[in-house]
Amino acid sequence: MTDPPVTDPQAVGDMQAVGDMQAVGDMQAVGDPQTVGDTGRVVLHVDMDAFFASVELRDHPELRGRPMMVGGAVRGVVVSATYEARAHGVRSGMPVAQARRLSPTAVVIPPRHDVYREVSRAVFTVFDDVTHLVEAASVDEAFLDITATIRRVGTPATIGQQLRSRIAREHGITCSVGIAPTKLVAKMASTSAKPDGLRIVPPSRVLEFLHPMPVEKLWGVGEATATRLHRFGLRTIGELAQTPLDSLVHTFGPHQGRHLFDLARGHDPRPVVAGERERSVGSSETFGVDTDDRSVIGTELLRMADRTASRLRTAGLMARTVAVTIRYADFTTITRSMTLPTPTDSSSDLHRAALTLFDRLGPLPRAVRLVGVRGENLVEASRAEIQPTLDEPDTGWREAEAAVDEAIAKFGTGAVHRAVLGRRRRR
Repeated sequence: MTDPPVTDPQAVGDMQAVGDMQAVGDMQAVGDPQTVGDTGRVVLHVDMDAFFASVELRDHPELRGRPMMVGGAVRGVVVSATYEARAHGVRSGMPVAQARRLSPTAVVIPPRHDVYREVSRAVFTVFDDVTHLVEAASVDEAFLDITATIRRVGTPATIGQQLRSRIAREHGITCSVGIAPTKLVAKMASTSAKPDGLRIVPPSRVLEFLHPMPVEKLWGVGEATATRLHRFGLRTIGELAQTPLDSLVHTFGPHQGRHLFDLARGHDPRPVVAGERERSVGSSETFGVDTDDRSVIGTELLRMADRTASRLRTAGLMARTVAVTIRYADFTTITRSMTLPTPTDSSSDLHRAALTLFDRLGPLPRAVRLVGVRGENLVEASRAEIQPTLDEPDTGWREAEAAVDEAIAKFGTGAVHRAVLGRRRRR
């Protein structure tokens, strides 16, 4: 990775190094980290660096330092690229054929979205340990409100450093962090710190940080809007900030005009909203002894499906997608998922899908250490539209499982269970 960019100190304040640079790379802070939060709110934006490509480099360390891109054979486009490939002009969304012409020596790796989802979930658990106010912006970025965390942990710089260090140490990938009084400025700060950097913008330096930037760097300003702004001679965010509100409203309409007016001044009242990311409910179990007995693994998948379905019903949720996790004795972990025709909270549905996914793996290359079943893409059970099949009885497994839930609630865990699971326990 290259060092994170450092802008003109006169424009954004004195730069200072923070923390152990050997652990996660150079970090620069804009201004005094102690002053962040003078307005009462401190927002941290974290963005994983070239996320898909970074995960592939973690698993293929022999490719480090070489141009590499993750590209889909079906769509034929680049979904992620290392910074070495980006230096040749390769960009996400570019056809792979065009990217190969720009970077002939680049290695192309097919995407493994199940692996990326698994890493994303693990990284988000790190965010949850920092604060309960976590808002997912995408699979590889999030906003964290760390206002209360500061009182518990320390300065914003300390929190940002610890977050980045833990992600690098536990998951082998890097991220860039921006810290500021608003989501807008935090997002732009993390972008300016890429790759592998941290940038802090205190309230007193927001305008100095924003105004020298070109208008297209303003979060929310797309290519079409930037072109219109250029047409009116507005090239920098500072020039946009000096434009009267009436002129912007007349040109862009009342909503967008006011929005541009506020953004150029660093105004962004949007709070960090927790719980906006996709949730999942699941269960996993590690075998006492590693096994390659498919019947034993299948029985354990049933137990995990039962446990997951019970948790779904207790939470009033249904899953559109079922995922199965298999961890081998050497700790290699495989995750596979499938989307169901209709949402479910039924053990039988989850188990059937889990077995299908397990069977698709084919012969086991080595003994299995752990299995897990998880429900994803969740919906509220009261709002789920369930499409019955033609051969489905009026009263079936869902009603039976609901009765089991009632019995367990009354008499305790283990009061009722499937006979096959009881036989397995006795053995």
